[in-house]
Amino acid sequence: MTVEKTHLEICNLTKEQYPQIKTLMDQAYPDLGGAWPSHTIFRLIDQFPEGQIGIVGDGVLVGLALSVQVDYARFSNPHTYEDIADGHDRVFSDTAGDALYGLDVAISETHRGMRLGRRLYDARKELCRQYNLRAILAGGRIPRYYNHSNEMTPMEYIAKVDQKELYDPILSFQLANDFQVKRLLKKYLPEDQESVGYATLLEWNNILYEPTDTVINIVKSIVRVGAVQWQMRKVESVEEMLKQVEYFVDTVSDYQSDFILFPEFFNAPLMGLTEQVNQTEAIRNLAEYTETFKNAMSRMAIEYNANIITGSMPVADGDKIYNVSYLCHRSGKIDEQRKIHITPHEQNDWVIQGGDKIAVFETDAGRVGIQICYDVEFPELSRIMAKEGLEILFVPFWTDTKNSYLRVRHCAQARAIENECYVVIAGSVGNLPEVESLDVQFAQSAVLTPSDFSFPHDATLNEATTNTEMLLFSDLDMDKLKILHSEGTVRNLKDRREDLYDIMLKKVSDDKKVSADKQKSSF
Repeated sequence: MTVEKTHLEICNLTKEQYPQIKTLMDQAYPDLGGAWPSHTIFRLIDQFPEGQIGIVGDGVLVGLALSVQVDYARFSNPHTYEDIADGHDRVFSDTAGDALYGLDVAISETHRGMRLGRRLYDARKELCRQYNLRAILAGGRIPRYYNHSNEMTPMEYIAKVDQKELYDPILSFQLANDFQVKRLLKKYLPEDQESVGYATLLEWNNILYEPTDTVINIVKSIVRVGAVQWQMRKVESVEEMLKQVEYFVDTVSDYQSDFILFPEFFNAPLMGLTEQVNQTEAIRNLAEYTETFKNAMSRMAIEYNANIITGSMPVADGDKIYNVSYLCHRSGKIDEQRKIHITPHEQNDWVIQGGDKIAVFETDAGRVGIQICYDVEFPELSRIMAKEGLEILFVPFWTDTKNSYLRVRHCAQARAIENECYVVIAGSVGNLPEVESLDVQFAQSAVLTPSDFSFPHDATLNEATTNTEMLLFSDLDMDKLKILHSEGTVRNLKDRREDLYDIMLKKVSDDKKVSADKQKSSF
């Protein structure tokens, strides 16, 4: 039979198929008693029909995978085969179970080599996701261990199979399908002479699992972000600018956005309200409005039910000036992130200082970080955040020319790929000749993604029209990130060589002295 002439489809097993089920299992397990009796298969089909999966080729059953629901806490710990099937070959499926337990898999001799086993495993994974089960567990035989039992322990054998120094037809296959060895099971199936009675307890974690008893606190799987590409314009008062801010918040909230991002120094036109002696004094005058804007935007976050990233504003802390972004939660909480890396212009003309804290903020729509403009050009920051579970990175920026914008854009794109997260960038446009340093702006706000099959072909989910005031809306699929972290074409976070390199965060987050145990994050 050639592959071209074979028509394969996945199905749920039926009782009428038992003769074919018996044939497959007799072929697969001749040394372990062959097929289960019909009453065992019938019980499985009655109790958990969706868990009994078959592959039919041209009307003939050519593959099967049997499963039951179990309690994760019980079967993720040591157990034996008899805990699954009693002395009368009765297998019980627990309808309240929060895990899938993989029983037998069998492929017809005529269809081996066609990767049907992988197809059955993929069907099990999809079933696990659809049922919102915590994991797939399985007791895996190690049938070639008997060849090495005199020279190595079971764990040494498992390690060599994992390193591909040895091949085991069952364990090698399971490892290739993203299962992890959780522990060694002793006397799992004593009559299994090939495995010398041992088995591996294997686990595949459902990264999309959500506990059903905490539904109200479940983080959303689709998160909507709104980015404001802000027009710099002359204003006559603080109240006028706050009305403009509220107009955008109101508009973005009409689209039920979870986050609203403003650009860096979006309120800089307020520097035109006073006579500018020099730029240093102008930025200090601007800092006097920051508390008003922070409180007003926090109120808007509550009233309009959206988390607001306030772009950035100057803050006076003693005799020092910092460039600060606030995360105004819709709960009323306020977090802050100070710009770490200061540009030559900020240092020389405004005498702005760099902050020294890096944080990932827990929100009701995911774990987010903020990097202000120049910060995104330093990959270490994003990697430290990624180690803390970063999902969305917000980058308010302010650039004057296309080449300076492209530095921000290209680096932001790299951060999305390196750290397997979404990156949202928002900048300002327009000219304001009356205010020094605001005579030209260049921006194209965008939402950037990792680069893999589940994401846009150019890793850009959305982008604004260049140099035009507008709003940008995008829906971020957080489940895609979870799957990417575990099953991506490449796995930038998992494949880091922590044995060769790392990043050392020299200061602790609460500004205490550097401790002997310096914080580390792998890069």
